[in-house]
Amino acid sequence: MTTVNADIVDLRDFYASRLGDACVRSLAMALGTVWKPIRDERLVGLGYVTPYLDRLTGEAERTLAFMPAAQGAVNWPLGRPSLAALVHPAELPLGDAAVDRILMVHALEFAEDPAEMLGEAWRVLAPGGRLVMVLPSRGGMWSRFEHTPFGSGRPWSRAQATRLLRDTQFTPAGFSEALFFPPFRRERFLNLAGPWDRAGRRFWPIFAGAIVIEAVKLVYRGIPVTSRERSRIRAMRPVLVPQGRPALHLEKPPEAP
Repeated sequence: MTTVNADIVDLRDFYASRLGDACVRSLAMALGTVWKPIRDERLVGLGYVTPYLDRLTGEAERTLAFMPAAQGAVNWPLGRPSLAALVHPAELPLGDAAVDRILMVHALEFAEDPAEMLGEAWRVLAPGGRLVMVLPSRGGMWSRFEHTPFGSGRPWSRAQATRLLRDTQFTPAGFSEALFFPPFRRERFLNLAGPWDRAGRRFWPIFAGAIVIEAVKLVYRGIPVTSRERSRIRAMRPVLVPQGRPALHLEKPPEAP
């Protein structure tokens, strides 16, 4: 199934609106339940993640925002040297095991090949690294309204996402839900978004508009690599390789005298 990526202008305008701001607050609360702080981590956001990276970077040693070429890119962070890059999601400009955590928002639902995107995420994550995905819920109301980014692309159920993660060598480790209020733009509805969201989180989680899934990279078995893929890997030179400490911050033991 081929999907059409959301446009960067539409994404930027949505998150600049009051509805977009209510969306960020709801998802930030859901992310907080699965987002375990990792000191001095190297974090990569894939998709349109900047509204969330602003809240989650914390003590990260390095943070990069990768935006798919089909979507377009904007500068981030504002007023500082850019940490954003336009990329092909199946060929990230990073070395193997280069980062500790990946956050995907408005990414997997637009992928032509979701397994290929997660396979590339597996490659650049350090052993035991964490992947956090925000996905439009197949059973939620938000996937039925096209004036939000969650109404475009391919919606997912928790079971579908879990199967895909396991097929691509990830272990699901945490789940959460968000967007329990209807995606209406009228002022009177937006004024009730917060109380509505809190009530929905408690009483009707099945109607969530988005699901949040955290998964851990497995390393106990390899992934078969075709001869074509080996040629591509040899030809590709990483453009952005974090210069921080080694994967998972394991220091090299001193050599014996």
